[in-house]
Amino acid sequence: MNGWNLEGKTALITGGTKGIGKAINEEFLELGAKTIIVSRSKEDIEQLVSDYQKRGLNCHGIAADVGTEEGRREVVEFSNSHFDSLNVLVNNAGINIRKSTQDYSLDDLHKIMAVNVESSFDLSRKLYSRLKSAGNGSVINISSITSMSIVGTSTAGYHMSKGAMDRLNDFLAVEWGKDNIRVNAIHPWYIATPLGKEILKDEAKRKKIVDSTPMGRVGEPEEVASIAAFLAMDKSSYVSGSHITVDGAFSKVGVMPQ
Repeated sequence: MNGWNLEGKTALITGGTKGIGKAINEEFLELGAKTIIVSRSKEDIEQLVSDYQKRGLNCHGIAADVGTEEGRREVVEFSNSHFDSLNVLVNNAGINIRKSTQDYSLDDLHKIMAVNVESSFDLSRKLYSRLKSAGNGSVINISSITSMSIVGTSTAGYHMSKGAMDRLNDFLAVEWGKDNIRVNAIHPWYIATPLGKEILKDEAKRKKIVDSTPMGRVGEPEEVASIAAFLAMDKSSYVSGSHITVDGAFSKVGVMPQ
């Protein structure tokens, strides 16, 4: 083989049953990886795993809430007990609580930070030894264009969480470089996923988003998944600490007014 594949690799993907996470899982499976998907919904996990296994794809899953310490412990224990190695961790699970800043409560902020930041930090550190022992380990953080540009249709809490993820991404890339673990971030703009559906179903807001994007359209989950696949491959063995935008050049335009 020419190396443009994920054969022999095991990847754990949080938020793996919908949107970008689901697309990443499918891309990894098609490229020969063994995957572990995580979601809060047991029904979604069971249905997807069954569907993939019927197609002869090596997919496994666990229902757990990575926004809680108990949920993350369950994910790590499942990975450790069921799989000999772990090569790739995709920190994709994320939420947004759509309120104005003055309406945000501290509970809202704690919740969004727990899912978007704490899960990435805690899973990365708890799976560090497995990623190190696998050789050429890869951590892929699904960040957002909101960590680079202010987006009026989003929220302060979401912007804060993705900014924190970026700093974690860069620190781990430096700290773990000696261990041959690469750490990179992907920054999507509006993608046709369940997370953005509230905004995208509003025709006026959708038009503003599309008009603000040089490529003139909303992105598709598969367009993010292909970048994740490259970062998971040994072909990207000298790529670490990078921030890759998947945004149709939106970030080169500037701020989108509310």
